[in-house]
Amino acid sequence: MLKMDEVQKRLLEEVADLHDVPVGAYNLRANGKSIGRNSTDEIIVDSREDGKGLSIKIKDGTKKQSVHIPVVLSESGMKETVYNDFYVGDDCDVLIVAGCGIDNCGTQDAEHDGIHTFYIGKNSKVRYVEKHYGSGDGMGKRLLNPVTDVHIGEGSSMEMEMVQIKGVDSTERTTTASLAADAHLVVRERLMTHGEQQAISVYDIKLDGDGTSADIVSRGVARDSSYQKLDLKIVGNAVCSGHTECDSIIMDKGRILAVPSLEANSTEAQLIHEAAIGKIAGDQLNKLMTLGLTEAEAEEQIINGFLR
Repeated sequence: MLKMDEVQKRLLEEVADLHDVPVGAYNLRANGKSIGRNSTDEIIVDSREDGKGLSIKIKDGTKKQSVHIPVVLSESGMKETVYNDFYVGDDCDVLIVAGCGIDNCGTQDAEHDGIHTFYIGKNSKVRYVEKHYGSGDGMGKRLLNPVTDVHIGEGSSMEMEMVQIKGVDSTERTTTASLAADAHLVVRERLMTHGEQQAISVYDIKLDGDGTSADIVSRGVARDSSYQKLDLKIVGNAVCSGHTECDSIIMDKGRILAVPSLEANSTEAQLIHEAAIGKIAGDQLNKLMTLGLTEAEAEEQIINGFLR
């Protein structure tokens, strides 16, 4: 395994909660190169045949195991697109941790676009965590444009945690999913933008089999002059239930656009959308300020609790 510098170690901790080499299967990537890789008897981590990413194969019956594939960039001007394919067998219960951290102290933009495709077998359970983080005092931007394409097999479920709280100048996250009979998808997105940052999240979820369900909830905070757009679409093609929710706090000169879309192609599809955008309530601020907090400190407490 290649050595990481202090900046790379800090980024790795931010996006994957790793202080050292993880236990189990992993691939650690820094500045366009793999700096460490490990497979287990149940989880095989290998390069794709075209060399443009990873092929991760999880054997049938794999339980209570994890695979970590975080990426860090610390070179200004670096741009890369990586394709990672996940093949999850039947009767599995696994954790997959991805994410990308960019530290840009230069004048050129740095960009990482991760294209992740999941093929999940029958009666499996997958938890997927993807965190984005940016730092650095250079003039170059930190850009992230992830794509997640999920195919969930019969009787399986996937829980996705998507987090972007700090330092990313521009991101466009696209998530698509198709669900077979009795499959379930849960997504929890947390997002904060500030300065001139912009973040676009697009979801296109197809409930194709009877007994499917999807629950997509996004919480966002837009500060300063930043912009957020949330485009949520659920298509019900069978006996299914779908729920989307956009809950956002707008501050300063921030802008937020929520675009809900529900499409029912079956009389047995039950689809619901909820949306709320507003500023921090004055009574919440006043209550915390009576406890001795300044207005700025009270705002931070409320935001931290909202995005938890």
